[in-house]
Amino acid sequence: MPDQRELRLPDEVRLHVEVSGPPDAEVTVILLHGWTLDGRAWHKQLADLRDRFGDRIRVVSYDARGHGRSSCMALRTATLAQLGDDLAAVVDEVSPAGPVVLVGHSMGGMTVMEYAHRHPAHFAARTVGLVFVSTTAEGHTHTAYGLSPRIARLIRIAETTGAGMLARCGAWRPPRPLLRALAPSIRWMLFGDRCSGADIRLVTSAVARASLRSIGGFRASIGTQHRLATLAALAHLPAAALVGDRDRLTPPPCAESIAAALPATELTVCPGAGHMLMMERPDEVNAALAGVLHRVLTATPAGLPPRPRRPADTPSHPATAGHPTG
Repeated sequence: MPDQRELRLPDEVRLHVEVSGPPDAEVTVILLHGWTLDGRAWHKQLADLRDRFGDRIRVVSYDARGHGRSSCMALRTATLAQLGDDLAAVVDEVSPAGPVVLVGHSMGGMTVMEYAHRHPAHFAARTVGLVFVSTTAEGHTHTAYGLSPRIARLIRIAETTGAGMLARCGAWRPPRPLLRALAPSIRWMLFGDRCSGADIRLVTSAVARASLRSIGGFRASIGTQHRLATLAALAHLPAAALVGDRDRLTPPPCAESIAAALPATELTVCPGAGHMLMMERPDEVNAALAGVLHRVLTATPAGLPPRPRRPADTPSHPATAGHPTG
C-alpha cells in the first residue's frame, strides 16, 4: 500500500500525496492528473510500474489543489502558474534529491510545462524525463470538441461563461444526482470508441470530489496557456507524447506540436481512443512510460542528478510538512 501523507503549502492549501517505493530509489516518477480528476486516474500505471521496475523507482501521485482529497483554495490561485509552483514544492518535499521523471495527463501535462517555465533552474537540476498524455502546449487553440468550428465557438462561449459562475461557488462539490444524469455527456466528451463501466464510474467519482471553484476557476488559464517555446528548451530530455485520434479536448495536433518542439519525443497516436488514455489504452501508456524510464535508468550515472542514500524518508522542510492521513 502507498504511504499517504498531507503536504501543507505556504497558502495553507493541503495536498493529498501518495508515495510508494524506497526513498533511495534510482528515479522518482511523479504522476500528475488532469482537470477535475484525481490521482486514482493512474491506477493502471501504478500497478504496471511496480511490476516492471520494483524498488528501482519511487512513484508519487497527488491530488491537485481543489481536486480529490486535497483542500480547496482561494480563487486567485486557481491557475496553472500556481499548479507549477505546487509541483516545485512537491518535488522539494517528497523527492528532495535525485532524478525525477514527470508524467502529466491533460492539465497535469500543462502543469509540468508551467513548472519548467516558472522554475527553469529547479526543473533543469532535477528533471531527466517527460511523458505527456493527452495534453497541449497551446491552450484551446486546437480544441473543437470534434464539431464544426462555428458550433465549437458557441460551446466555448457557453463553457467559459459557465466556468466563471462555477468558480464563484467555492468549495461546494457537484451534486451526485446531476453527475449521474450527465454520465452520457461525460462519456462522449472524455472517451473514444469504447470504455468500461468501471472507467466511467471512476471519472464520475473524481468529478464529484472536485470543488466547483476548481472546475470553473482553472478554465481561463488552461485555455490561454502557450508553452511551446518552453518545451523547445527541453529537447535534450527523453520524452514521449501520446494522444487518441478521437480526443475531443486535446486532439492529435496538440501532441504533434509537442513532438515538433521536442524532436526526440516518441509520438504515439492511439486509434479509436479519446482523452482518457491511461484507462482506454493502458498498455500503450505503460509502454511509453517504461520506454522513457529505461532510457533514464540506462543513462550514465554522471548524467543523472545524484540521490544520496538516506536511512529514512525524512521531510526536507519539517516546518511545512504535513502528517500521514488514513
